[in-house]
Amino acid sequence: MQTSFTLAQLADPNIAESEKILRTCVHCGFCTATCPTYVLLGDELDSPRGRIYLIKEMLEHDAPATPEVVTHIDRCLSCLACMTTCPSGVHYMHLVDHARVHVENTYRRPLLNRMLRAVLAAVLPDNRRFRAALTLARLAKPLAPLLALAGLKPVAAMLRLAPAQLPVPEMTPRRVFPAEGRRKGRVALMAGCVTPVIGPSINEAAIRVLTRHGIEVVLPPGQGCCGGIVHHMGREHDALAAVRRNVDAWLAEADGEGLDAVLITASGCGTTVKDYGFMLRSDAAYAGKAQRISALAKDICEYLSGLDIRAGAAVSGLVAAYHGACSLQHGQKITREPKELLSRTGFVVKDVPEGHLCCGSAGTYNILEDDIAKRLRTRKVANIEKVKPDVIAAGNIGCITQIAAGTAIPVVHPVELIDWATGGPQPAALRGTVLTAAKARTAEAAV
Repeated sequence: MQTSFTLAQLADPNIAESEKILRTCVHCGFCTATCPTYVLLGDELDSPRGRIYLIKEMLEHDAPATPEVVTHIDRCLSCLACMTTCPSGVHYMHLVDHARVHVENTYRRPLLNRMLRAVLAAVLPDNRRFRAALTLARLAKPLAPLLALAGLKPVAAMLRLAPAQLPVPEMTPRRVFPAEGRRKGRVALMAGCVTPVIGPSINEAAIRVLTRHGIEVVLPPGQGCCGGIVHHMGREHDALAAVRRNVDAWLAEADGEGLDAVLITASGCGTTVKDYGFMLRSDAAYAGKAQRISALAKDICEYLSGLDIRAGAAVSGLVAAYHGACSLQHGQKITREPKELLSRTGFVVKDVPEGHLCCGSAGTYNILEDDIAKRLRTRKVANIEKVKPDVIAAGNIGCITQIAAGTAIPVVHPVELIDWATGGPQPAALRGTVLTAAKARTAEAAV
């Protein structure tokens, strides 16, 4: 794509990077076939190619974002399926992230939207605030239909997504979990912001699997939200502050007793952490440090695939539909490892039709763009149910929450299944349901 930025504009490293990305695009349109919003809406401006054109015009003219541009950029899920499809290697993720910062800095959103975004940015990254908010949301859940009728659809969406019951938090959290037997490695586990509140069993399962296989696990003090939530809202200052805080926390461990890896159980966070080096590339004090952390970052299944994981529980024959989270399959290019681990531990793994399409979670998307998110969830659940699984495995807490809201089939993280298969407890979401379904299927086959 031809561009016409001035030399003064190109002196800005962010503009220079975006110009390089824009020049890579050849207008081929391959991205439209795998873009969820284009597939649903059929609008060229709701495809990566259309958004690239809008971003180019906005940045070239150094113009404030218009309502039209904001509408189409906001509809982007950042699922990154376009990056998997693109034959030219267009780094759409960095381009749309830059566009979101420009939107945040130049566009004044309607009051309700501003307030909602401010609440999400303040609450979701903070464990205590998030837990308090979910406690209130459970009480207000019956009001969701009325709020939707009153035009407060994002608030109604938040209430609908709130779990009926919150897991009890660990009262005395430990910092170090020693390896069982001879120590073969030492890793930091990112606790995250959403996972400890609504899915603590995921990190607990990861710790059990790792220590069971000789890996010492440390939860470094000072770590927090990866910064992805505010990053995708264009709140650059807040995002980079979160990045620096985590870099400091993890490097303190790496430079102390040492780390083989920084492990992440939420693939959305993993994609962000692996991009820390790029995000802080212009920060002289942190560029090298951030690059070190990006190099250490691994998804939990990516790391476990290098260990000698052996099944020890009777899960043979249970059918697991594997949902490849967009941030994992498109953002990190990890597609094989989770499925191989599940197969190695005794599960029958089924791929989901249209597995490349997003489920509609996408961070805060299922709140801010509720209509599109629900349509994508309905499509995803219908495809999952075609393979008639006993359980759905998804490597991102957002996907787990989103899909679980649309189906009665239990949805868990792959590491919870791997933990169960190697001697850990059966995941709470599976108790009774999965075994009953498996036994019924076995009985039918015998007849």
